[in-house]
Amino acid sequence: MSYTLYNVRSAAILTSSYVAGTVIGPTSEGGLTPSQGNQLIVYVSFTIGSLTSGELKVEFSNDGSTYYQQTFTSVSGGTSTATIGNYTWTATGNYRFEIPIKDAYIKISVKGTGSVTSSSMTVDAILGVV
Repeated sequence: MSYTLYNVRSAAILTSSYVAGTVIGPTSEGGLTPSQGNQLIVYVSFTIGSLTSGELKVEFSNDGSTYYQQTFTSVSGGTSTATIGNYTWTATGNYRFEIPIKDAYIKISVKGTGSVTSSSMTVDAILGVV
């Protein structure tokens, strides 16, 4: 099997604090586990409702205990600056993004900013080999 689909979070109203979905790890049901793949595709179905924005963060671990948040980098004048990575959406929609991986565990967490009334987010993830 070249990829495995995981439901990380079923459709639910967001909260104002990050809530982790189902952690994908070596004992996850399905075919591939994170360390067997090299690519993570994340599908997000977001309904903004009364929110200002919806947010998502991805964390990785080699032991299932200590997690490291995804980091984004930008280069300017020969200097690479790293920042903790978050994804933010300000409009209802279906979103997709890809992340190279080689970790034992993956944790995806979501939250809303503003009034959570009528908001919803579903998160699915595909582990694969490219």
